[in-house]
Amino acid sequence: MSIRLLPDYLINQIAAGEVVENGASVVKETIENALDAGADQIIVDVADGGRTLINIVDNGSGMSRADLAQSVMRHATSKLPNDDLMNINFMGFRGEALPSIASVSDMTIDTCNGVDSNGWRLDCNTGEIMPSDWQSGTRVRVQNLFAKTPARLKFLRGDRAELMSVLDVVKRLAMARTDVGFVLNNKWRFPKNQPLMERIIAVMGEDVRGRMHAVDSQSGATGGMKLSGYISDPVLRRASSVDQFLFVNGRPVKDKVLVGALRAAYMDVMHAREFPLCALYLTLPAGAVDVNVSPTKTDVHFLEPNHVRAFIIKSLRDVLAQTMVQPADENKMSFRGPIVTNTNVGMSHGTQYFHQPSRQSNISSVPNPDFVRPNNAQPNVQNITPAENIFESRPLGRVIGQIANKYILAATETSLVVVDQHAAHERITYEKMRHGTIKVQPLLTPIIVQMRTEDVTAVLSISKEIRACGLGLDAFGEDAIAIFEKPADWDMNWANVLHDIADEVRAYGHSSELGERLHLKLANYACHHSVRAGQKLDMAQMDALLREIENTERGGECNHGRPVYKFIPLNEMDTWFER
Repeated sequence: MSIRLLPDYLINQIAAGEVVENGASVVKETIENALDAGADQIIVDVADGGRTLINIVDNGSGMSRADLAQSVMRHATSKLPNDDLMNINFMGFRGEALPSIASVSDMTIDTCNGVDSNGWRLDCNTGEIMPSDWQSGTRVRVQNLFAKTPARLKFLRGDRAELMSVLDVVKRLAMARTDVGFVLNNKWRFPKNQPLMERIIAVMGEDVRGRMHAVDSQSGATGGMKLSGYISDPVLRRASSVDQFLFVNGRPVKDKVLVGALRAAYMDVMHAREFPLCALYLTLPAGAVDVNVSPTKTDVHFLEPNHVRAFIIKSLRDVLAQTMVQPADENKMSFRGPIVTNTNVGMSHGTQYFHQPSRQSNISSVPNPDFVRPNNAQPNVQNITPAENIFESRPLGRVIGQIANKYILAATETSLVVVDQHAAHERITYEKMRHGTIKVQPLLTPIIVQMRTEDVTAVLSISKEIRACGLGLDAFGEDAIAIFEKPADWDMNWANVLHDIADEVRAYGHSSELGERLHLKLANYACHHSVRAGQKLDMAQMDALLREIENTERGGECNHGRPVYKFIPLNEMDTWFER
């Protein structure tokens, strides 16, 4: 069979298969072109989910007649002035979108650059360009999507589902550019120059108001990475990743490195099958990221993915680790370490669990887990009686009593506070162990795990991260790994663990397998060795528990993501009694 060149119309239709999946793809590519043209107001109208009509109007710079003629030629673009694919600072740059869309639909373009005496209209079916009364910006009108390739129509979903896909695209681009106004079908509106937090609320819903934490972190290296945006409280989550908005250099992406880092940051405050909300903006030098990976431009490749992942995880964990009592408030709060209410109540050395204060109490000291050696010294203990007014100014207030031997009631000057005693002590216990060092057990006879050569290479590439979890290993020839050290009293099928790690590294460039197992081990220990629901506490123990949780990282939720405390404002209670 001889080799031949494909005709242009077939080449364009093949390219359209890569770029144009549905109406949402058309909207995405066209809006990106409008943003690159400097538009700050974009109006989108779709009918039948984009099947019959997509109309996009922008107030960008517009095009001359010559530019309009070239805009529908393959690989024609105005966005690579230096022909440098590693220095891309535009949303679109491939020059495939418009010719691909034109090859599968009936498309017309109206434009005016403000310099020519009139506007111009291009009929993409005939290639004819004629004068137009269009006055500024550009309008792209796409009708009868996939009319020229009817076999692809059957792959479109229902009109409502397709419209939701278009809405998702508009939302992501609206989150990327808060300085630009967007309107979809005259129903969904995102005003120009809207504050980021207000746009987040408009996109994600009113329930996020006051429940998002600001992120603002920068790597130490000059000209390095910067991460900004917002992440949700661990108790605010969704059943899917629908409200996770990730951006790299202003471009919306769905990148496995970023998604994995987000998951790892929330690992010990949220269930694995739940998803946090976020709007995160990663900025780094253009040469450190390759956006020329796929025609859809939603995937990127980082030059140093492990460095990017570690930076994001640390930045997010620092935000989530903030305690109720911050250093800036020490003079105001006079707070140093855990507070107890009499000398009979204290914390055991190292792990700082509660001692049994009397024969009537069911709380006893908790031994350290064998595989964790705490590295913190015993804090200074202040003796303050519960009746002192200072408790009113504490974040969790003064203890009033206990309900059903399960919840601690406390009062501040403005709220009633309800604290889940088991969740509170579970978080305290977990954090003390997490900050300890792993107690390792050297093996007289190493465990040899047979693996493929490529799997050995994958595992050894993250040997430092594995070593931090207490597992010491090294190569044993080219097709095996020798484990010479493991966490004490931690027995499992290490061959399965290493194979899982290798699979993750080869698929994603990193692995959280061992870290998640360690988290589960610590979390289960903390759960089973903490104050239980149904356990009666005296006033001294409850006070000590509240003071400790105030100064504990991630103190607002337990290891499973459940809330530790709730505030009920007094003015809300006033409405109950019609005051």
